Amino acid sequence: MNIRIKRAYEDPDEADGLRILVDRLWPRGISKEKARIDLWIKDLAPSNELRSWYGHEPEKWPEFRSRYFAELDSNPEQVSELLGHVRKGTVTLVYSSKEQRLNNARALKEYLEDRA
Repeated sequence: MNIRIKRAYEDPDEADGLRILVDRLWPRGISKEKARIDLWIKDLAPSNELRSWYGHEPEKWPEFRSRYFAELDSNPEQVSELLGHVRKGTVTLVYSSKEQRLNNARALKEYLEDRA
């Protein structure tokens, strides 16, 4: 199992494996050709309410993770589908946030690693 995370604005690479966009919205200013996204799973992105509440404020990170994990728990079919891809080979979770340390892709990676 190899889960990577990468910002949508970074160039795709052969080592990325299956590139999965994990944001609810398409990244601004990036064409579909340049992004080379293989799969877009909008339903596994944080809800708009949660995303707005979090606002990438570091002190909210523990609570964000907890609430996001609860949202993921309520969507077992999509999580199972994503875990299936993870078990097959390298997967890169692609996100667009400027925040590179505390973002939904990193939280999703932790969630998947705990369940794989």
